[in-house]
Amino acid sequence: MRIRKLPTLLVNQIAAGEVIERPASVVKELIENSLDAGATRIDITIEQGGATLIRISDDGAGIAEDDLLLAVEPHATSKLASAADLEAIGTFGFRGEALASIGSIARLRITSRATAEGRTAESGATLEVAGERISGVLPAGCAPGTVIEVRDLFYNTPARRKFMRSPQAEIGRINDTVQRTAMMHPRVAFTLSHNDRKTLDLPQTPDRARRCIDVLGKDIEEALLEFEHRELRGEAGQLPISVWGLAGLPSIARGNGTAQYLAINGRPIRDRNLQHAIKEAYRGLMPMDRFPVAVVFLEMDPRQVDVNVHPAKAEVRFRQPSAVHGVVLSALRQRLLGADLTPSVGASDGGWRGSMDQRAGPGPSPAPGPGSGTGHGPSHATEPPRSASQFVDYFRQMDPKQKGFVYEEVKRELAKDNPMFAADADDDSPALPLAAHPSVATILQVRNSYVVTEDEDGGILIVDQHALHERVMFEELSRRVLGEGKPLESQRLLMPEVVRAGASRQALLEELNPLLERIGIEAEPMGPDAVGVHAFPSFLFSRGVEVVPFMEELLDKAEAGDLAAGDATAIESALHEVIDLMSCKAAVKAGDRMTPEELNALLARRGEIERSSNCPHGRPTTLRLTLKDLEKRFGRT
Repeated sequence: MRIRKLPTLLVNQIAAGEVIERPASVVKELIENSLDAGATRIDITIEQGGATLIRISDDGAGIAEDDLLLAVEPHATSKLASAADLEAIGTFGFRGEALASIGSIARLRITSRATAEGRTAESGATLEVAGERISGVLPAGCAPGTVIEVRDLFYNTPARRKFMRSPQAEIGRINDTVQRTAMMHPRVAFTLSHNDRKTLDLPQTPDRARRCIDVLGKDIEEALLEFEHRELRGEAGQLPISVWGLAGLPSIARGNGTAQYLAINGRPIRDRNLQHAIKEAYRGLMPMDRFPVAVVFLEMDPRQVDVNVHPAKAEVRFRQPSAVHGVVLSALRQRLLGADLTPSVGASDGGWRGSMDQRAGPGPSPAPGPGSGTGHGPSHATEPPRSASQFVDYFRQMDPKQKGFVYEEVKRELAKDNPMFAADADDDSPALPLAAHPSVATILQVRNSYVVTEDEDGGILIVDQHALHERVMFEELSRRVLGEGKPLESQRLLMPEVVRAGASRQALLEELNPLLERIGIEAEPMGPDAVGVHAFPSFLFSRGVEVVPFMEELLDKAEAGDLAAGDATAIESALHEVIDLMSCKAAVKAGDRMTPEELNALLARRGEIERSSNCPHGRPTTLRLTLKDLEKRFGRT
């Protein structure tokens, strides 16, 4: 068969197959054009899920009458002039395919009245396209801006039309597309109507958090933590990245990742690298099969990201992906660490709820000043303390729930300059908030599994001893292995422990050796179907962990693919998996009897470690029943 040039209509229909997958794709392309035109209001009208009508109206700059015919030609655009422009794309629609592709598979009408250099054209103009037929440009009366109507989508490509889903499913896709775009552009008003019923109405607002909450739902507003982060990263240290977003509490996690909203320079995207960063930030705060609610908006130099790698521009490629990954991970992790994630048992419905201010930054609330009249401070404190001793006495007498600092640590610092404080300073004891040292008399162990105590606000804390101890050990091991980079102490065995392992597992063992060395395990093949363990972590021995079952479970995880090594990010994830296994095996178990001193020490550590609200698997370590909830339960309110 001879080579021949394809007809223009067929070329456009092939392009449409890549760009226009369904009605939501049409909406996305046309909304992007409206945003590029500087619109402040975009109205979307849909009929029958987009099969019969899609109408997009905006108040943007419009299309000049002389440009209407050119606008529906393939690869015609006002947004690129040379190949160099592809290096720093700052617009949303730049390929010049959308209108030509839509016109090849639907009945398209464009009506526009242009505004340029502060002057608005005296009248508008209209143009119609249906397959190969293009009408002439005709005058039309219209407001400044553009109205695009798309009727009978896929009318001349029946095979494509058969793959369209029900109107309800298609409007669901359209609604999601509009919402994701609207979240990134709060200064633009959006409305969406389906079959003459308005389904979305988002007014303009300068507050991007408010726009996001309007989309996500006010019912979860209190479960969203706002964060903002900016830093320089990259191979040369000069890659300015700004990240802003909302991090959902673990309690509102979903069964899939549809509630994760990612954007780069205002463009909604899908990116596995960023999704991995979000997952790692929440590691240990929820089960691995749950997905957090998260909004992450990145702003960076357009030259550092390639948006021209996907026909629908949904995926991007970062020039320094590890740097971007690190910024997102750091921003989310810092915000989550700064929040109290302990779930409360609600008095009204018995359900779960988070307990923190969703907009507040990390850190304790400032204590009221002396003489503030709150009734919480010392009765004699009518003026600020004027000496170091008065300072210590003042905070010693303050109500514990006002203390936003570590008393013993402050006293030791004062002792460096004034020996009078050295007599009482106990440098050997850990620096803990006073509220983290409950009296032994207030601690109760229930069925050798749960610990009940009182919190600083008079509420009741119920602690899962295994989950909390597992988190304590996980954080200590992570600090040693990941933070300080020191291998764990190991103990040589008089005789190697033998683990059954075939050829495939022995190959995995060779791949795992760099990880095993960091945690103090020395193992090597012993014959065709066995592995000998010659050294084992000392602390696992002290906790009575048996070598063979531990190694068998470790190899099971490796065989399942959970511990695959690769780049630095994958290696760190693998180490997390191994440390998680070690801490689980070594932690106290449900049913283990603990002495009062051990219980007191465990609860004290809860105030020291990060992420103490959840075990490494994501299960809660602690439940809180507040004093207010107790009063409601007993009818005292």
